[in-house]
Amino acid sequence: MPFLNDMLDDIEKKKVVREALNVETTLDIDVSKVHKSSNKKLNSRYKFDIPLIMGMVESEIIGQQQAVKSINDMLEIVRADITDPRKPLYISLLLGPTGVGKTEIVRVLAKALYGDSDEFCRIDMNTLSQSHYAASLTGAPPGYVGSKEGTTIIDEDKIEGKAGIPGIILFDELEKASAEVLQALLNVFDNGLLTVASGEKTYNFRNSIIFMTSNLAANEIQQYEEGQKTFLRKILPRSQDKRNKYVSKIVNKKMIEVFSPEFVNRIDNIIIFNWIEEETVHKIIELEIKKLNKRLIKHKICIELDCDVINYIVSDGFDKQFGARSLKRAVRKNIELSIAEHLINSNNYNEYGEIESYQAILKNKIITFIKR
Repeated sequence: MPFLNDMLDDIEKKKVVREALNVETTLDIDVSKVHKSSNKKLNSRYKFDIPLIMGMVESEIIGQQQAVKSINDMLEIVRADITDPRKPLYISLLLGPTGVGKTEIVRVLAKALYGDSDEFCRIDMNTLSQSHYAASLTGAPPGYVGSKEGTTIIDEDKIEGKAGIPGIILFDELEKASAEVLQALLNVFDNGLLTVASGEKTYNFRNSIIFMTSNLAANEIQQYEEGQKTFLRKILPRSQDKRNKYVSKIVNKKMIEVFSPEFVNRIDNIIIFNWIEEETVHKIIELEIKKLNKRLIKHKICIELDCDVINYIVSDGFDKQFGARSLKRAVRKNIELSIAEHLINSNNYNEYGEIESYQAILKNKIITFIKR
């Protein structure tokens, strides 16, 4: 009986967590519509509607137009089903500083395709920084414990995808992986297969979109961008084409210093994310408040922030070096804490069914809570 009770408790815990995640990832569109493309005559293994997917990506990835366009281009190639069937569908390296949306864009894509932002295989490469940890990816070699099972940290179901939908895998913080791990990835990029060290099992990446993230060259790109803000450059600005060529030169130089030419040559596309600028932070805060309101539905309230409150959050929390994460921390400190205190200490509604307005910890600005 104790064992049965433990199982029931575990099931209940997982149910609660799943319900919480479902609230956070509630979609503004019907996922079933995503899998019904308008072009039904196209002879393709994949069935998804690119405009619907991109609508979601554009609504949640702020200030990264070039990166969003690259995702659109990638989806068109996959949707047309014209890639080499013996290789992964697409291999993309996402470069840029921390907190600009590199990992988030993969999460949004998974949410649009599967209805769940966790429905992709994520491998943190900083956990594979030592050579003896390479077995976590490639499996234990013959003679070692676990070699016959051929187990790895790869989620086979998520990399192989489902009928009409490609699998997604993310190798996060690529530059931190050991040389042995990068060598193993070369085989994946070449033939879309990874056979574990014991030879007992083979993982198939031929139905996968492979993403990798890295902070390489972020500081060098920032220095270049800051140099474009001088008085002379404002008078004689570089064209966008020249800017892109120069940034690509910086990135390629840095990549060759860290990765082998063979590795770099197997990447289909390198997407460079911009630093978050002040003109986009208001939209990011509005997006965070929208997500917060989804979590507040169970309390039957929502919040509305006026421009003065948003400006205060920006001045209090925005740090270009840390990107969107610094804004999320500011929202938690200034907004979520105030809401939590109010919910815990007050459950009194006025005669109109509204929670009474109260003084928030935001330079005496008022946040109005409205009962749904």
